[in-house]
Amino acid sequence: MPFWGLQKQLGIDVDSTACHAFEGEWVECRHGLGQTCTRRECRLKYGDFMECMKRTHLAQRLWVILEQWDSMIKQGEYTPPDCHTGKDVPRP
Repeated sequence: MPFWGLQKQLGIDVDSTACHAFEGEWVECRHGLGQTCTRRECRLKYGDFMECMKRTHLAQRLWVILEQWDSMIKQGEYTPPDCHTGKDVPRP
């Protein structure tokens, strides 16, 4: 179980076990350290935990992929299949 119920408190609907390992590493890192040392020494572990919670890097990568996909369609380098353009595919 997660150390804090952050997902429930923030209203985020993510699999709680997915981020549990990152949360545990962050809690272990900051255990026994002061607030100033924790910010400096556990920055990477906290960043990993927040990325798991918010998925910001994943969203940025998906946005870049969609922009490239749109530009390739506009340039004529890529033609999406009919099922991606909203056209009905004839069925037997």
